[in-house]
Amino acid sequence: MRILVVGAGAVGGYFGGRLLEKGVDVTFLVRERRKKRLQEQGLVIRSVHGDAVLSPKLIVTGEQDEPFDVVIFSNKAYHLPEAIRDAKPYVGETTLILPLLNGMAHMDLLWEEFGKDNVLGGLCFIETTLNEHGEIVQTSASHDVRFGEWSGERTERVLALEQLFSGCNARFRLSEHIATDMWNKYLFIATMSGVTTLFRAPIGPIRSGKYGQEIIFGLLKEIAAVMRAHGAPIADNIGEKQLVQLNGIEATMKSSMQRDMEKGQLIEADHLQGYLLSLAKQYETETPLLKVVYHNLKIYEANLSKTK
Repeated sequence: MRILVVGAGAVGGYFGGRLLEKGVDVTFLVRERRKKRLQEQGLVIRSVHGDAVLSPKLIVTGEQDEPFDVVIFSNKAYHLPEAIRDAKPYVGETTLILPLLNGMAHMDLLWEEFGKDNVLGGLCFIETTLNEHGEIVQTSASHDVRFGEWSGERTERVLALEQLFSGCNARFRLSEHIATDMWNKYLFIATMSGVTTLFRAPIGPIRSGKYGQEIIFGLLKEIAAVMRAHGAPIADNIGEKQLVQLNGIEATMKSSMQRDMEKGQLIEADHLQGYLLSLAKQYETETPLLKVVYHNLKIYEANLSKTK
C-alpha cells in the first residue's frame, strides 16, 4: 500500500517517519521550502523512543503521481481547506482518508469533500514539535495512533492497515469505537489546551494550585455537558476519569496549543474551543469557564494579528 502524508511537520513527519523507518511506502506532500530542507538534512527525528535520520520520498503540490491508497492528514485545522485542495489530485475512488487532527469539526469537511465511505476516524496522542533546525523533537512516552471505521466494523481495509502499521516504532491501534475515542480525546485536549494556555504554564503547577482541581474539573464538566447535548457517545463519568488522567501525566507537560502560542504561531481556537461554544449556544448549555478560555485565546489572536 502506498501512503501519502500531507505535510512533514511535527505530527505527520513523526508518524510518517516511523512508518518509513519500518519500510512502508510513504511519500510526503510538502512545500518547496520544506522539501529543500528535507533533501539537505533528511527527515530527522529526535525522540525518547529512539532517533532516526531518514531519506523520504517527497512531492510538491502539483507534481504528477498516481492516486495513493491512503492519505494521512495531520496538519493544523486552520490549514485543512488548503491541505484538502493540495491532496485532491492524489485521491482516487478507493483512497482511504485518515485524519489525525484534534477536535471534531474537521470531519464534516472531510466527509463533504471525500465522501463518508472513504473517511476513517483517527486520532493521535503525542507531544512533539519542530525545533529551529526543522527537526522533529518528540519528548513524551505517548506516540500513539488510533484508527477505525466510523461504524466500528473490522473491515478488510482496516485490517489491512492494521497489518501494514504493525511492528513500527510507534503504537498504531485499530479501534472498534473510534467515534467515542475521538470525542474522548477532544474533551481531554480542549481541557488541557484550555487551562495551559489560560495560565501560561505546564499542567503541574496548574493542578497543584489552590483552585487548580476545581478549575480543571469544572472545565471538563462543562465541555462534557456540551458533548452530551450534541449526542456524543461519551461515558457518564468521563469527567472524573479524565481528571485522573490529567493528574497522572508528567508535571512538565504542555499542550501543543500552548507551545504554538509560545512561538507566536497561529492556534486552533475556533476549531477546538470555538466549535464547542457554537454547540453550547445551539443547545443552550451554560459554559462560563469555556468562555473565559476562548476569550483568552481570541485576545492572543488579536494581538498576534497586530504583529504580523
